[in-house]
Amino acid sequence: MFGWAITFLILAIIAGIFGFAGVAGTAAWIAKILFVVGLVVFLVMLATGRRPPTL
Repeated sequence: MFGWAITFLILAIIAGIFGFAGVAGTAAWIAKILFVVGLVVFLVMLATGRRPPTL
């Protein structure tokens, strides 16, 4: 989840540099949502004592 958030954040930064304000705003909004969802999932797993699956 955090990997996708970082990917969209980098996409937003690159789009902002090249002047694509609409794409940059959307990518930043998606990155923010993914970060919050990942944080909530992490806190729930931390509270319940569950470990993430190992690869």
